[in-house]
Amino acid sequence: MSDVTGVFGRTLPSERTFLGYLFWLSRPRFWLYLAGPVAVGVVYAASSTSEFFSPLTVGLFLYFLLPANVFLYGVNDIYDADVDAHNPKKSDEGKEVRYSGDRWVGGAVLVSASLGVAFVPFLPTEGVVGMAAFLALGAAYSAPPFRLKTTPLLDSLSNGLYVTPALVAYGAVAGAFPPLLAVAGAWAWTMAMHTFSAVPDIEPDRRAGIRTTATVLGERWTLAYCAGCWLLAAALLGLVHPLLGALFLVYPAFVTLVAAARLDVARAYWWFPVLNTLVGTALTMGGIWVVVYG
Repeated sequence: MSDVTGVFGRTLPSERTFLGYLFWLSRPRFWLYLAGPVAVGVVYAASSTSEFFSPLTVGLFLYFLLPANVFLYGVNDIYDADVDAHNPKKSDEGKEVRYSGDRWVGGAVLVSASLGVAFVPFLPTEGVVGMAAFLALGAAYSAPPFRLKTTPLLDSLSNGLYVTPALVAYGAVAGAFPPLLAVAGAWAWTMAMHTFSAVPDIEPDRRAGIRTTATVLGERWTLAYCAGCWLLAAALLGLVHPLLGALFLVYPAFVTLVAAARLDVARAYWWFPVLNTLVGTALTMGGIWVVVYG
């Protein structure tokens, strides 16, 4: 976290306080990974700009911006305490906090999950399905008995949970599910994102006896797997609209560059928040353009 605190100094909370610890546990670099799909879901479901900022859509964006991240990463950190002892990302000089063992963290996770459930009375069936999928997959990914993150392929497949906020938001606005091809394309994109992020953890996971898609394939074949998933995502989204397919070709191009140039994946992994924000912004602005100009 030293890179962030070095820039913002004392403006960010200290991990030594409980609220500050929850802030860092929620992975602020990755907040938009859950909140961004809400914005995408809203603008592509809306038929007019007046639907962009309803109390429900704003509430959903705020929920998936922070409480949902506390839930998702809190469950992860609680059940990964032993594994994280070998993870350099969780070292004193790393980019993520290590689980403190504080019992109040579990309470914060439960409160965050409950806040998601609180939206159910205000959502149509499609939105309820999306919220239930998010909470179920978010827990099952890290927590026993399923602990999907330790089962090769299922660890990758289950990260479609990052698509579910868009399902919730789209359902909240349109009262329907988004096009199946769009969901499938986005799901393939998340599979690649997850597996790419697991490459820096290959050696720590192997030392801890954890089996993942990345530990089974090794770095070279994991990058090939990611390229294949991202190509599939671009192809499926291209069937929804050619410009979507063209936009998402940036991902297989990126992973090909990483592999060809033999770039440090552990370093490239931290570039993704910027890349994803740029792509997400273009995707959202495209949706706004359609609503405004038809």
